This record gives sequence, C-alpha cells and structure tokens, in this order.
Amino acid sequence: MSSHDVIVIGAGAAGMMCAAVAGQRGRKVALLDHAKSPGEKIRISGGGRCNFTNRHASPGQFLSANPRFAISALSRYTQQDFIALIERYGIAYHEKTLGQLFCDGSSQQVIDLLLSEMRKGGVELRLSTQVEQVEKEPDGFVLHLAGGETMQCRSLVIATGGKSIPKMGASDFGYRIAAQFGLDIVPTRPALVPLTFDAALLKRLNALSGVAVQAQVRHGRTAFEEALLFTHRGLSGPVILQISSYWREGDEIRVSLLPGQDAFALLRAARTAHARQEPQTFLSRLLPRRLAKDIVDAQGCAGNLADLSDARLRALADAINDWRIVPSGSEGYRTAEVTAGGVDTKGLNSATMEAKAVPGLYFIGEVVDVTGWLGGYNFQWAWSSGFCAGRVV
Repeated sequence: MSSHDVIVIGAGAAGMMCAAVAGQRGRKVALLDHAKSPGEKIRISGGGRCNFTNRHASPGQFLSANPRFAISALSRYTQQDFIALIERYGIAYHEKTLGQLFCDGSSQQVIDLLLSEMRKGGVELRLSTQVEQVEKEPDGFVLHLAGGETMQCRSLVIATGGKSIPKMGASDFGYRIAAQFGLDIVPTRPALVPLTFDAALLKRLNALSGVAVQAQVRHGRTAFEEALLFTHRGLSGPVILQISSYWREGDEIRVSLLPGQDAFALLRAARTAHARQEPQTFLSRLLPRRLAKDIVDAQGCAGNLADLSDARLRALADAINDWRIVPSGSEGYRTAEVTAGGVDTKGLNSATMEAKAVPGLYFIGEVVDVTGWLGGYNFQWAWSSGFCAGRVV
C-alpha cells in the first residue's frame, strides 16, 4: 500500500491548484483522476482560450445557500494573485467585456502552468485511475482503486467537480463521498445553461434560430444585460446563461429586447413622423429584421403606424420591452457550464474547506455549493478554494 500525506481526487482546476500548493509546502501529494488528460474543462473553456478569472471577482457574484461562505477563500487568494501567476509564466492575455480575462493563445497554457507548479512540488499525477471506495481510518483514509490497488493518506481532498458535461466524465462521485461521511447536499441543478421552450412557442419562433440581440433579462430582482441568442431549442447567449443560475422550473423570466430604450415612446414618435410606415419597417431599424417581423406578426399589428391606437402601440412595446416567458426547462447537464448546489457549506470550514465533522477530509471547487457568474468567476473559485485547502492539508 502506497502512503502519502495528501491525496487529491480530481485533476481539474481546483485539484491541480491544491496539489501544487500542498506539494510546494513539502507535502507528499498524489493527484488522481479517471480521465486520460488533466484539466479537460480548462482546455475547452473560453472557446479554447480559457477565461481564467475576472477582474471584478467578489463574493457578490457567487450563488450559495450561504452567500457569505465564499468571502474567506476569495480574500485569501484573489484574482490578482492568479493574474500574477499567469504573468510570472509569461502568458499573454487580454480583457474582454465585463472584466473577463482570456489567454491570447491556448487554454493549454494554463494547464501547462498548473502542471509545472505541481512538478515544483513533486506531485505524483496518476491519470486513468478510478477510485472505487474510500474508508476512514484513525490516522487518515484508505482508497481502494480499480484493479485492487490501495493507497493511504492523512488528508483527502475531493475536487471531482459536478455533473456538468457528462461526456467529459462528470459524475456524482464527490456528492457520494460527502454523503458517505454524513455531509448534507444542497440539491443540484444545471447552471449557466441555455433555456428551452415548449413545442408551441418553438413553432412560432423557429424562424428566429440564429438571431442575436443585446437584451436585458430579469428574474425577480436579478437582471443581466448581455447578448441573447435564439436557438432551435429556445434561448441561449451570455445573458440567458447568467439568468439560468437563478431560474427554477415554472418560473417566469422577463426580457427587454431594447434595454434602456422606451419602445412605446419610440413608436408614438414614429407614428407622428412616419405615419404611413409599417411598424415592421420601423422596428427593423432597431431590431434584427426577422425579430421585428415576428413581434409585429404575433401582436397582429397589420397596416401602417397611423392605423395603430395607443393601446395597440403599448401592447407592441410591451412585447419588446417586457416580453414575459415561462421556459419549459433547460438543456440540462449536457450543456451546462457548471453545476449549482452541491456539498452544503454548513459542514465546511470556510477558511480551509475541511469538513467540520471529519478531520482530514476537504471539498473544493465545483463540488461545493458555491456557483459563480459566467465570465471567469468559477475558475476563480477553483483557484481560491484549492489554494486554501492546499495551504493546510
């Protein structure tokens, strides 16, 4: 039986960060993963350029049953700390909208950075390695691997992520380990995911597939303003992915297709200035042509602007500024960027990620009930939580 100070299960962003930090503290560390390659979600992120953090990351951009839980980790290892690491490795990067930072080159640069940091700490990386069972012993844990091998450690870190993108090997392993040791699980759901329509609405909007527009989408008191994309299943785009983390099945969302503009005032002014113009022609100046046509057709606003009463114009404006939809569902874990919910933070130490009732057992990254906004926030949670655990295991 091989023995280590620390075994980390999950060679994703959080797991590699934790292993590197612990190894550089002089700990004997093994990092295990059932995949053939490390950092697969890093590799595909950001269109292959890895949106590795966000300049504006703060606890307010994270969802959790306990919104204050993330404060400690995010303050102990900040976005500036990871940016400094990126710069030490000479990785060129650029900023896109809303503080999102991407590699100029490939996501592989971030994976290579983490692998280099692990080598500095002498971390043993074991891929294509399946953990079948975990047992607690008085002085640590015993792991039973596929094939009959066993490994022993004093500290065990679970960094196995959530259920998102199962084709990449996502599983519920981390939740099963948490339940085995008596930790509660906040019910999980797909987050940062496209939303879908029922058959009737899809039939009406089928011609809009591929149309994109800047929009504000609201769920209760929460609102985001970014790009919206019509798809053959429903709605996607950054603004929909953002709101999906707050949405629950059966809830209504409200969409403004002309954020910051008063569609009713614009239509009334156009009725005076261009009385003989069709409403579709006027709206095509403000919205994509196919979208303008769909809105006008759905409201039955045939004829010229001069023919439309204030009440008709108001209904047309509401369809633009306050389109109310009840999505039928989401595209699920298949396309979700992250999993919301997870290991209940009530059972974890916010400064170290250690299970309060199980000394030596740690949970980091996506497996924990902490979910960031779209735009690099979830990677920052991985770096921060991984660092905090790595400093103490």
